[in-house]
Amino acid sequence: VVVSLRKASPGNTYIPEITQQFPTKFEKSSRLTREAEDRLRAIPKFCFPDCHDWRPSSDHTSETFSFVLTGEDGSRLFGYCRKILPSGKGKRLPEVHCIISRLGCFNLFSKILEEVERRREISPALVHPFMHSVMEAPFPAPGRTITVKSFLPGSGNEVLTLCRPVDSRLEHVDFESLLQCLSVTRLLQVFASLLLERRVIFIADKLSVLSRCAHSALALLYPFTWQHTFVPVLPASMLDICCSPTPFVMGALSPSLPEVLDMPIEEVSHFQGAYLSPLIFLIKDVLYHINLSHCGFIILTDQPDLSTLVSEAFVWFFVELVGHYSLYMSDTGPGGTRELQRDAFGKSHPSRGVRQFLQLFMDTQMFAGFIHDRELRKGGVKGKRRNIRIREIK
Repeated sequence: VVVSLRKASPGNTYIPEITQQFPTKFEKSSRLTREAEDRLRAIPKFCFPDCHDWRPSSDHTSETFSFVLTGEDGSRLFGYCRKILPSGKGKRLPEVHCIISRLGCFNLFSKILEEVERRREISPALVHPFMHSVMEAPFPAPGRTITVKSFLPGSGNEVLTLCRPVDSRLEHVDFESLLQCLSVTRLLQVFASLLLERRVIFIADKLSVLSRCAHSALALLYPFTWQHTFVPVLPASMLDICCSPTPFVMGALSPSLPEVLDMPIEEVSHFQGAYLSPLIFLIKDVLYHINLSHCGFIILTDQPDLSTLVSEAFVWFFVELVGHYSLYMSDTGPGGTRELQRDAFGKSHPSRGVRQFLQLFMDTQMFAGFIHDRELRKGGVKGKRRNIRIREIK
């Protein structure tokens, strides 16, 4: 879809609205289609969460970001956006090109959006044929590549290569931005809050930074998955969601901060207790081993893949914390099914502080979902603790 700003009357504010849609209509009339159309109506405010702050301009740097729409059943739709300034003369308003998908393939869709922008600058008429070619092409399987052929005046037939990663969990994950925006103390506080399924609100000046940091923070939880509300970009008109008593991760732009602080949000509780210190020491230890200092993060420019490096370090943290869980899986469940011996596992770590933390962590939905998935698997990896921790954590 293409979302543009329409001037509201009266006043100098703007209202985002869909001005183009491809395909123009859904092919079938079904419950799924009606749900899709309901979500379609919510898209404009996510494409322009800051629509009241826009003014016509002759200069605007293109920006890529994403948002997430969560259905009542917990299903998620991803919105991949590219905010651009349409070609022309004089001051004009930006527009957002947005692709909606159930699949988390940020780099693939970003490449499509960049090509749309390139063609849009030449002529808006070139966008529709290109998108038609994209829609006709089969979506690549994980790890596979497809090519999309389309005609471009002056260049002839062009080929766009689209690759879908085998593992998309690190897509749109930019740990460098996260490490630059948060001090080591703040990042550890955020990570601890996510582990205990608290409420976290990110604030940033730019949509691209806000989106990347929110996605990157949740990526640190792998192999666990955030089970609650996730709104990386929250429109200003929906800030009252921040008053929800349930766990969430949300992002809001800096101009919204005063309003957020004035809302009746419960007082933030600071983590205290003996369990926190060993947890922080464990996190610092694994970060130290990936060449990040204890005093502050030092990004090494000679590292080819910082995202993989950081992700693996936090996986090691979970290996140290819960990597031995399979030793406490037994076939004592109903009908001989596997189940975790929770009491024994909770008391298994040699550190008293970590044992206290585990008692809290085992009550989270992310831990419950992780263990439930393992309980459904047949068989298990047998052997000594040192040998099975890494294999069983995955």
